[in-house]
Amino acid sequence: MGNEKSALSGLQIDEKAVEITDFWVHYMARVNGHNAQTVSVFVSEPSLHYSANFGNPSPLEKATKNLMLYRHPCILKYVSSWSRGSKFFLATEQVKPLIQSIETQNTLQICMGLYNILRALVFLHEKASTSHNNICESSIYVTPEGCWKLSGLECLSKSKELTTSYLKKIRNYRYEKAISSNEDTIITTTNFTAIDAYAFGILAEDILKLKDSGDVPSFLEFKQFCKENLQNPDPCLRSKLSHVLQHPFFTHDFMRIYAFLEELPLKNNQEKEIFFGSLITQLRTFPENIVAEQFGRLLLSRMVLLDATAQEKLLPFVLEPKDGKDNININLFSISTFKVYLVPKLLQMFCIRDISIRLVLLSHFNSFVHTFQVDELKSQVLPELLVGIKDTNDYLVSATLKALANVVPILGAATVIGGKRGKLFTDGRPNKIKQNEKMNNSTNIVQFTVPINSIEKTIDLPERPSPDGGEDKKEMVSSITEEEYTWSDWDVQETGDMHFRISRSSDTTSYSNKILISDSTLTIPTDSAINIEKMKMTESKLIRKSAVLSDISELDIKNSKLTDSQKEEYDFFTDMEPVIKKTQILHVQQPQALSKSLFDIKILNGLETSEENNGWDEDLSDWGSEETQEVKT
Repeated sequence: MGNEKSALSGLQIDEKAVEITDFWVHYMARVNGHNAQTVSVFVSEPSLHYSANFGNPSPLEKATKNLMLYRHPCILKYVSSWSRGSKFFLATEQVKPLIQSIETQNTLQICMGLYNILRALVFLHEKASTSHNNICESSIYVTPEGCWKLSGLECLSKSKELTTSYLKKIRNYRYEKAISSNEDTIITTTNFTAIDAYAFGILAEDILKLKDSGDVPSFLEFKQFCKENLQNPDPCLRSKLSHVLQHPFFTHDFMRIYAFLEELPLKNNQEKEIFFGSLITQLRTFPENIVAEQFGRLLLSRMVLLDATAQEKLLPFVLEPKDGKDNININLFSISTFKVYLVPKLLQMFCIRDISIRLVLLSHFNSFVHTFQVDELKSQVLPELLVGIKDTNDYLVSATLKALANVVPILGAATVIGGKRGKLFTDGRPNKIKQNEKMNNSTNIVQFTVPINSIEKTIDLPERPSPDGGEDKKEMVSSITEEEYTWSDWDVQETGDMHFRISRSSDTTSYSNKILISDSTLTIPTDSAINIEKMKMTESKLIRKSAVLSDISELDIKNSKLTDSQKEEYDFFTDMEPVIKKTQILHVQQPQALSKSLFDIKILNGLETSEENNGWDEDLSDWGSEETQEVKT
């Protein structure tokens, strides 16, 4: 049976034994690798090979052979077997003996466990035509999910091999109390199942004698049935175990749900639709901890996850825990129950690289991601999610990226995406409160367009005492009407005429205003913020006269024919409301020609503007002249 080559790679067996019997020593072990798992390892040594009465192969080797041959969901799952030196090793799914956990089992759990053992025996009797011959507590193991598994197949035999001589040969290795006093004289090939029926009756009576009868319907009736029917001295009067499954003890609502989920692969689509359509309502009638403990494994099984009706009517209520708010009476499990019973199963499921299963989990990921511990999310879930973004399936990659977005608030972006990060984006939203608090430390850009040929004087820009209003109404209705506008800090525009740029030096506390004209620079010192409206008034006073129009309606922008450069200048000219900072540098670009200015007005009545109106006069007192007409742009 096996060799060293079939041994599990990366196997680490615990030093402390879980169980020591006459046949083997039972250890827990871990298999390291991509999908680390815990298994049970049974080790048989030469000193445990008893005597030649049992014959060859040894009990553990014979049990291993039968576990490999007879596969059933309720029979202990075979993983691997090998020999090393004089020892023989059997690896199975992780289990512990029923004897070690029976005290903590309630009546409902025992009912479900006995149901599993019955199903395994019915399979052996009706499908494999074999008899177990040693039904007892030592032949039953329990998985971490609480599922009972039948083992102890070292005494199993086919119906045609079940003879009196064989029963005498193995008698010393069987549970004495479960042996009928007259079995070797009345057992035939037609009623060979009576041996296991009698032993099952003894097992049920022993386990249930100290349990409460109020947890499960028909509890007392079933105990009486085991005594009178299954333990009847006449084997012919004992019921077949397939009929025992129909007893009311195994057919109440809770067991009916359990039985359907266990046998789901055998059901047709119509039966599944009816069952899942009403399942969530039925489950709410039972305590949530019992449902989670007993049904958690089944509700998250592959067959349930891939069923269309279950995906629509069941999984949304199972995979989203109650948050104590709107869904407290809708969803099935509270957060505490979800963490205890369902999270361990979900962690295992994320290691399964099946695209159908993964997509179902990702579709509900945002509902249960917060139930993971941070270290679980970081060390177990996140690595598997990162594998998903490298798959060739676009839909899987898209769903995985959405799931990663839900992980970022918990683990942080640095953990999720890795690598070096920097602040590559700025917040461009207007924040008036912040601007008011940090007026002295912020920087703004102000741009003007002024038609000018030369500047002969240094322009004084005094501070205005009031931020809004305060001007004479006559001054406000000037030849230039400007709308308020604040340029965004990411949209810096340049015009073809004059540019006023206001900036601040971060390493100095002294401030100055500069007007740059072509190649020359004029410096205007100031100790306070510049009044923008006053600046516009001073700027306007520099224009001595404006062109005279016969009709102001001729300036309608829809009727104007502007060049491309003029259109750009016009667009930049509209809506100006600059924000002034302490340190300002005002740049004035020398205009190329008066005709380039936005103030260049086409004379429609044939009149030409005299050259003296194009220059700047030292006398700025004509600002209020009535010759200047109001121009709306």
